[in-house]
Amino acid sequence: MTNYDVIIIGAGSIGVPLSFYLSQKGLSVLVLETLQSAGRGQNRAAIGGIRATHSDPAKIIICRRTIDIVSRIEEEYGYDVHWISGGYLFPVYTEKDEVNLKNLLEFQKQYELNINWIGIDEIEELVPGINTEKLRGGTYSPEDGSASPLKLIDAFYMLAQQQGVDFHFNEAVTGFETAGSRIASVNTDQEKYSAGLIVDAAGAHSRELGAFLNLDIPVYPDSHEAGITEPVQRFFEPMIVDIRPEAGSANYYFYQNAEGQVVFCITPDPKIPGTDCDNTSVFLPQVVKRMVHLYPRLRNLRVRRTWRGLYPMTPDGFPIVGFAKEYINLLLTTGMCGQGFMIGPGLGEILSEIIVDNNTEYKDILKQLSLYRSFSGEEILN
Repeated sequence: MTNYDVIIIGAGSIGVPLSFYLSQKGLSVLVLETLQSAGRGQNRAAIGGIRATHSDPAKIIICRRTIDIVSRIEEEYGYDVHWISGGYLFPVYTEKDEVNLKNLLEFQKQYELNINWIGIDEIEELVPGINTEKLRGGTYSPEDGSASPLKLIDAFYMLAQQQGVDFHFNEAVTGFETAGSRIASVNTDQEKYSAGLIVDAAGAHSRELGAFLNLDIPVYPDSHEAGITEPVQRFFEPMIVDIRPEAGSANYYFYQNAEGQVVFCITPDPKIPGTDCDNTSVFLPQVVKRMVHLYPRLRNLRVRRTWRGLYPMTPDGFPIVGFAKEYINLLLTTGMCGQGFMIGPGLGEILSEIIVDNNTEYKDILKQLSLYRSFSGEEILN
């Protein structure tokens, strides 16, 4: 039986950056992945947005760290991940949304976020040609941005390999052996391994992983679709998020990436539970109608492809991060609720400091995101 300091289950948005930061601090790390390569699961379904302007302290702190990491990764390590600091814009068309976002703005500023309410003229400068009928203004956070999910996961995979991380692909976890309050081994369809620390970074599959240990990990995936257009010359900068609900959908959002393609996604309402990742005929007409009404300049763009991915949701819309009470060497990093791409790098670096350096600065994050919380809250800007 091969022994490691850490075994991470899942080579996705969380597991790969975490493996790099742990190995960088001198730990031996094995990453187990059922699929064929890193980021093959939901990471490749991400559209690329990264924002710190959340509605809760934990994700604000984590994603501020992510922005710092991703914005410096080319300078520090030589990997161009197509980072663009284009900001996030939430245009507002109703009095109710204006009141809610202005109230949230005051909370966000307590965490020193660079976000402000801007007027119609400023919005038109950022997004020339946006529909201004009933537009009241909006919130804008210029330091938020976007990066390529494929390039970023590849960068962390290469960095982790350079640090000596072992990646075992096409290898499925089939169970665990326990000894009292510890996990003694991780069993796969090929081998058996032991480690001082086991990390659940299995995302949408964490519930079935927890079942091997008689743990109820409340992660329930649902489906979301996204799409991308042909590349065109850049004509707007921010990620635009329209939070107005309509029949069949809640919010939707889109931005123009580093290659000039407009990438877009919508939040279905009601949710579509399950793990079905087949495209539908509903998505494109639904989202295009809303996007073109908001921003008529999009109307002549040709869509290249659409795809469907999973949001590993929790009952309250917040991730599950922390150590299990039942098994003292099990760390949960799951249920990212569709935000694993923007959470992963920052969370990986923070967790490496907690695990290796015994850093207690982030104890409030672990408390807020604990498996043992009430799950009675609700994420406002998920």
